[in-house]
Amino acid sequence: MSAIRAGYLAISYLFLLSIILVLQSTAQASVVAASQAAELKNRFRIDHMVDHLTLVIQRSYGSAPVVVILPDGSKWYSNRHPQTVKWVDGIAADMIYIEKPMPGPWQLLGSVVEGSTIQKISALDIAVEPLPQPLYQGERLKVTARLLGDDLTMRMPGLDYMVEWTARFTSQHLATDDNFATGTVIVGEYKDNGELFDEVPDDGIFTGSQNLQQPAGHYVLNVTARNNVFEREYTMPFELSAQPIQVKMVPNSDPLKEIWQVQLAVDESVVILAQTHFEFELVGPAGLSLPLTVQTVTSANQILFLPKVTEYGSYRVQGHAFSTTVDGREIVLNLPEMFFNLIEPPAPAPSVEELAEKAAIQAEFEEQEAKDNAMFWIITINGILFLLGVVGLVIWRKKQTLAKAMAAAEERLKQNPESNQNSQEGLLESVDLDDIDLTMPDDKN
Repeated sequence: MSAIRAGYLAISYLFLLSIILVLQSTAQASVVAASQAAELKNRFRIDHMVDHLTLVIQRSYGSAPVVVILPDGSKWYSNRHPQTVKWVDGIAADMIYIEKPMPGPWQLLGSVVEGSTIQKISALDIAVEPLPQPLYQGERLKVTARLLGDDLTMRMPGLDYMVEWTARFTSQHLATDDNFATGTVIVGEYKDNGELFDEVPDDGIFTGSQNLQQPAGHYVLNVTARNNVFEREYTMPFELSAQPIQVKMVPNSDPLKEIWQVQLAVDESVVILAQTHFEFELVGPAGLSLPLTVQTVTSANQILFLPKVTEYGSYRVQGHAFSTTVDGREIVLNLPEMFFNLIEPPAPAPSVEELAEKAAIQAEFEEQEAKDNAMFWIITINGILFLLGVVGLVIWRKKQTLAKAMAAAEERLKQNPESNQNSQEGLLESVDLDDIDLTMPDDKN
């Protein structure tokens, strides 16, 4: 009897255990993580305890923004939504900030990438790598920053286009610093595009390179990450120190010998001399571009002799220093550009004979020029006088011919006084100045 009872209890226990496992699996299936929202046709649920959240949705590259379907069936679009909603639509993603979202099941319509996650983020923040100290002028520096969602690094293709990162230096205006009169300057930005110092695109690590060609002194670093959905800021006070390596262009005692030199000065209290190296480039006229390397620095003050140059003109020397600080930090310094000119020497003074010969040539030239000018004016004046004479002769002959014609007409009128009136009118009509013969009269007339 006891065996039967024990068997019955065992069967009951197994039955209850199976029921419990089924209930647990059913309960687990009803709780879906945000990362599995894509498997449920882009549906997700927001409970009544959520005050605000940010949705980050990955779409197909170049596709239109998604349409958000609320639990009550109403729709939001990227260009039409309540004022409490902020929406940024990028090339391959949407970022939507919602204040006091409606509890219940939500749905997205659009080209959501298959297998991607619909991130529901309650808190957005940024993590910025602090600047090292000491930091030197002209240092080539690689720094990183990350966008955090609920304290986790956000990573998504196209996120680089949706967030604008800006780095600024603001002077603390200390009277003893070189940057006392400097205000706020933009010194760089952070990108996640796989270019310049950024190692991998879209890996969630934004990389920046600060422009440290600023006056030395105390600053405040201000890094801002912003878009239409959010804006976050990171600040850090720091000091920008003078370079521990100095270079200066120095001519030799006779610059016309075409030999120039660069003086190298290394502060051994800051950097390790044995681990300091230089790389220069000499750029000059006629396409000159000559690399120069100083691999071994044997003294804290060393001279680098530049190659002999022969082309007259301007030259530029630009370079970098590679070193290690005494505390073990590897640094690369952009050195200031240096310039020098190779000027053509002046020509020697001419001798007395050369001066006399030049004076004689100049006098001969001036004499010939004066003759040419006189001949020009003589020909010009004679030509004008000749033309005036011809015009005067033509006018005089016309007047003589007209006088003779008038005299002959008067003589005819005297011989026939009765036709005086008609003759005068006929004379006026018959006499035409264009018909007057201007040829010379013969002896018979």
